[in-house]
Amino acid sequence: MAAGARAGPRRQVEVWRSLFRIGVGVYWLYFASQKWPEPLGFGPTHGIGWMQPLMARAAEVSPVPVLHELLTQLVLPNWQYFALLQAAGETLAGVLLILGIATRPAALLATLLALNLSLTVAFTVADIGVRWLYYLPVLASFEVFVSGSGAIAVDRARWVPGWLRA
Repeated sequence: MAAGARAGPRRQVEVWRSLFRIGVGVYWLYFASQKWPEPLGFGPTHGIGWMQPLMARAAEVSPVPVLHELLTQLVLPNWQYFALLQAAGETLAGVLLILGIATRPAALLATLLALNLSLTVAFTVADIGVRWLYYLPVLASFEVFVSGSGAIAVDRARWVPGWLRA
């Protein structure tokens, strides 16, 4: 009876992990959609053009000397390439997390994307409280990386190849 009594709460934890993973995936897909071209994108912005002034401002205010040089010397001259990489990475991470395919690699990608934003764009915001909106996705994405996909995920299906399981 003790094993059966524990199965219910364990199942609830696994369902919660899935819902949390899906929520993090929706977060990434929403912010990726702001970088998509106009007929596809959602929100107040479309395309990647709005990111160039933001990248320039991030390079200007970065308090990290190495990061400042990297942004100035590498990212700004090639801003379109880096903006497209960010948008593609956010889209890929969001879709994979929502579906629950390759969850841990997708969550690691999301964590790296969030670190990128928290080390660059967050410094363009003067209000430290608002900066936490950039720091929290690092923690949320890393939590999905640690916890895995949960009970409701495509990678739980038997037909999914082993390399796509997390």
